Amino acid sequence: MGQYNRIKEKYPDAILLFRVGDFYETFNQDAVITSKVLGIVLTKRANGAAAYMDLAGFPYHALDTYLPKLVKAGYRVAICDQLED
Repeated sequence: MGQYNRIKEKYPDAILLFRVGDFYETFNQDAVITSKVLGIVLTKRANGAAAYMDLAGFPYHALDTYLPKLVKAGYRVAICDQLED
């Protein structure tokens, strides 16, 4: 999550689609917005011992379907592939 957080800090006004394996994932408030706009499931993931964070994602090959919906809804979107340290 460190890499995600560093990138999100650079683009706080954009929904960050963060590629993890075969999916673009969104977290926290981005996930809430993404799930509503795209009509996809909002889930939660453990983030440490006592905390959970919202999560919503879709397969990377569906980007051409979902990206225009986010933009048409008025959101800026940043896209990032996960990188190794």
